[in-house]
Amino acid sequence: MTPSSIRLFIKPGCPWCDEAIEWLDDHEITYEKLDVVRDAAARHEMLDLTGQSKAPCIDVDGHILADFGANELEAWWERMGFEPKL
Repeated sequence: MTPSSIRLFIKPGCPWCDEAIEWLDDHEITYEKLDVVRDAAARHEMLDLTGQSKAPCIDVDGHILADFGANELEAWWERMGFEPKL
């Protein structure tokens, strides 16, 4: 399935966030990046979605993965059946 909405909640300087950005960019996946340090609304939304303040968190069409590394993102992406296939 090809996702229609991908939002990545990040904290600048976070190495796991940088890995997630790199993974998405390497796979040419279009996403919206939300900085939870500078954007209070994004921070509150991330807290509502995940119940935690750790980043990165990704919301793909309402499917949430929170506090992950690139390896976890790749495995989750495949399990969810999102395109592009890896």
